[in-house]
Amino acid sequence: MGDKALVLLLVSLGVVAAPAGAEDLAEPYRETSREVLARAQADTRAWDKLAYLTTRIGNRLSGSPGLENAIAWAHEAMQGEGLEAVRLQPVRVPRWVRGRESLRVVSPVPRELPMLGLGMSVGTPEGGITAPVVVVRDETELEALGRAKVEGRIVAFAPDWEGYGRTVRFRSSGASWAAKLGAVAVLVRSATGRSIGSPHTGALDYAEDAPRIPAAAITVEDALWLRRMAALGETVRVTLQMEARLAGEANSANLIAEIRGREKPDEVVVLSGHLDSWDVGQGAHDDGCSCMAAWQALTILKQIGLRPRRTLRLVLWTNEENGLRGGAAYREALGAALPSHVAAIEMDGGCERPTGFGFSLARPGAARPRRGESQPAEPTDPGAVRALARVRQIASLFDAIGASAVRWGGGGADIGPLMRAGVPGLSLETVGEHYFDWHHSQGDTLDKVEPEDLRRATFMLAVMGYVLADIEPRLAPEPAAEPSR
Repeated sequence: MGDKALVLLLVSLGVVAAPAGAEDLAEPYRETSREVLARAQADTRAWDKLAYLTTRIGNRLSGSPGLENAIAWAHEAMQGEGLEAVRLQPVRVPRWVRGRESLRVVSPVPRELPMLGLGMSVGTPEGGITAPVVVVRDETELEALGRAKVEGRIVAFAPDWEGYGRTVRFRSSGASWAAKLGAVAVLVRSATGRSIGSPHTGALDYAEDAPRIPAAAITVEDALWLRRMAALGETVRVTLQMEARLAGEANSANLIAEIRGREKPDEVVVLSGHLDSWDVGQGAHDDGCSCMAAWQALTILKQIGLRPRRTLRLVLWTNEENGLRGGAAYREALGAALPSHVAAIEMDGGCERPTGFGFSLARPGAARPRRGESQPAEPTDPGAVRALARVRQIASLFDAIGASAVRWGGGGADIGPLMRAGVPGLSLETVGEHYFDWHHSQGDTLDKVEPEDLRRATFMLAVMGYVLADIEPRLAPEPAAEPSR
């Protein structure tokens, strides 16, 4: 390793400070950052927009009138604010309909159980499914039971909480695991560490080599109750009724607006969140607050009159929750123009107090760790080491609000197609103390958002997006072009 590379590595690790005379990326932007912070701290429009979105429009599942109303409202409002190149990028999305649903214990203690069908699940036959419940903690216990003890039964996954990245696998794959052994339905502990009797929905992924069976989320409390009943040797019988069904596809769109670059308008930094939500709650933290913060970040920059060298492009994605077709459509439309993209930022972790950013840069086509898999604390690729050091310099602009940490490993589901092609990806990070308490539940409502946290997120997105679109040279080398498809 050469001396320069060693210094960059040590700076990125925080072992040494930047040497005297070294380039300070943040210094030319400190006054601009202070001006943006003052504007963001006085801003009420991001909150007003979020209040309208959550109160007047409400939840916004792909294929629903709610989502299309939100897109139409935001499209008109962005045009009214004078943002540039405001447009809709058409996307076909799946239309999943929940319908009526219920879960009732038949014996030994008859009672209703709160539940939410998992997104993209099939429904039950008319009249529902009545069957005994077999309770397992994980896939190992399920396999140990074998077909003889699973066939014709409803499997309840009641794992311990290991964090979202690990525990969500039961929601994603549990139905197919159980179906391969003959189960007729599954109940899954909600992917949350804390609950007050609230089920949390989310998408499942049916395997191609397994029957599709109904799947529903139950509360943490009821998952643990079923586990205790099983430990007592009790057999619990339930009736599950779900009208869930796929109802074809619907027209939707990514919503795009820009501040065009003053020198290199064909080079782009993406600033984004996803406008769709699940069909419960108000979609405040997931992901309405992020969309409003990103939108208002662009608006504040326009109000101040800041125009970076490159184009800063706002994208409000469609269909993140149950298909990711918005991100795929955007990448597909780029074709051979992919190298125009300098970086992509996505906020999709709620709007609690921000702490900094996550950052990732991979070689095109390189496999990313699966959800729940550990990642290295720092990059080893020299190009990624240099880029991470530069992002950490930019993040010093957030010292004023105590949010300058930059960890290795960031990005988002919608910008995933860009990142896999070699575009640097960033995610706004927060303390994450309560996000999964509300995530995908009826509790994801406006009252859980602190206005000051929303203002801080707006400031950070505005500054990071602006600086990445303005610095020379660009954050990382151009990703390899791919032929248009």
